[in-house]
Amino acid sequence: MASDGDAIKNLTDKATYDRLEKDLSAVKNEITALADQVSDALNTLTGSAKKQARRGYRQARANVDSVLSDVSDRGNAALDAAQSAVTTIEDTLEEAIQQRPLATVGLAVGLGFLIGVTWRR
Repeated sequence: MASDGDAIKNLTDKATYDRLEKDLSAVKNEITALADQVSDALNTLTGSAKKQARRGYRQARANVDSVLSDVSDRGNAALDAAQSAVTTIEDTLEEAIQQRPLATVGLAVGLGFLIGVTWRR
């Protein structure tokens, strides 16, 4: 009977071992599937982050280009205004010199005298 008990024990151990081996194989397959899902999720997340970063870069670049264009336009407008003011002053001075040449010479002599006196001190 001892040998019958050993045989039953061996069959039970083998059945238990086969069942454990089958369960372990199923767990390995599930872990592999889970790892694949995590990898796919990370790849999707990385792709989405790259797209969002590119979009942010393009938007920032467009904003910088817009600001530079605006600054350039404002600078050109200021330059045009300054050139217009200089032209107007030049025309006004030229007209004043032509209309009152003696007063202009007197004014120039007076300014020269004031500058000379101030410079000496």
